[in-house]
Amino acid sequence: MKFFKIRYKQGTRHFVLVLEALNKAEALKKFRDKSLGVPVKITEVSEPFSMKLERLKAHYKSPIKNKRVKDEPYIAFLDQLSTMLDAGMPVNSCLADSLADTPDPMIRAIFTEVLRDIESGLSLSRSVVNYQRQLGTLSLSMFELGEQTGTLSTSIAKLSAILQQIFDNRQKLKKATRYPMFILIAMGIAFTVVITFVVPQFQSFFEQSGMELPFPTKVLLWSEHAIRLYGVYIIASAITISTAFTVAYRRSPKLRLKTDQYFLRIYIVGKVTYYAMIGRFIYLFNILTDSGIPMIEALRIAMGVVENSYIKQQLEKIPTAIEDGRSLAQGFIESEQFEGMIMQMIKAGESSGSLGTMLGKVNKVYNSRYDYIVDNVASMIEPLLITAIAGFVLVLALGIFLPMWSMVDVAG
Repeated sequence: MKFFKIRYKQGTRHFVLVLEALNKAEALKKFRDKSLGVPVKITEVSEPFSMKLERLKAHYKSPIKNKRVKDEPYIAFLDQLSTMLDAGMPVNSCLADSLADTPDPMIRAIFTEVLRDIESGLSLSRSVVNYQRQLGTLSLSMFELGEQTGTLSTSIAKLSAILQQIFDNRQKLKKATRYPMFILIAMGIAFTVVITFVVPQFQSFFEQSGMELPFPTKVLLWSEHAIRLYGVYIIASAITISTAFTVAYRRSPKLRLKTDQYFLRIYIVGKVTYYAMIGRFIYLFNILTDSGIPMIEALRIAMGVVENSYIKQQLEKIPTAIEDGRSLAQGFIESEQFEGMIMQMIKAGESSGSLGTMLGKVNKVYNSRYDYIVDNVASMIEPLLITAIAGFVLVLALGIFLPMWSMVDVAG
């Protein structure tokens, strides 16, 4: 869109108005519709600051944000919508009733606009295209599939089931990591308290002794000195670096790719991420192919729920292989993300015409592996936590007691 400044007059008085339009003709039409006076001159200008400010205010106040909708209220909304559609009610009536029971303001605002579009003659799949960022590619594809096949209620129910499984897996992981995170936070607080309040009590005593302090004691004194003098700067630097890295991660595909690739090598975290992403991909691919979506399109939609950019890049080799005339199994091999047993299952399912059954079994394999790791995260991380706690206690004990023992020996 462009901006045009129109000088006009009412009687002997002159005024200025700025309008947003595609071209001068449209700007003049908008001006004449307002019946303000006689246009004298029209020129193209940059967007006025006042209009920028108003646009920013409107964007800030709008409940529709540039992020995904919350999972729980969206799943509940889809369940209610699917149930009402299954009862044979019209789409607009189902949307209106579902919106009345939706507490989430973002979902309510999005589907209120969708309802207006439907009542003006657009289809559901066409009206939600503008909200791909908020609803996701999967939602748009399932809406379109339901309308094309005449099974909108079934497609929405499947969409709800897919989102529910993804949400449940995330909740399992959060629950499993809650205890280790609590231990790490408690250790950090304990270390800060000891360094800040305990070590200074011994510092003057050690300095007055004039003896050569052992290395553990120096480590404690250095830590206390750094926290006391530079603690605020350390925290500020950590926040700045974290924010800068987050922004760079979002904007730089190369950095995101390298980071995600390295992320997969981290102990426990890498396996959890891998099994979650691959299991999610296989599950969605199986459902989409069973629903009648063409294989290549189903693969690309399924890749949309894979959040790790490195895994997604590797999985993109699968539809590329099919487009080049190779088999699905060959594409899985070229992706280098699946072990030999999985390859054999995919190849057997493809050659025997029972691909859906085999994909279901592959999905169970990855789900069981994911559940095993998540259920045993605490026990797998426990050795690391014990080692960290032991190291902290050892440094603290040696740092305080070694110089005291040396002074006792000297006094003896």
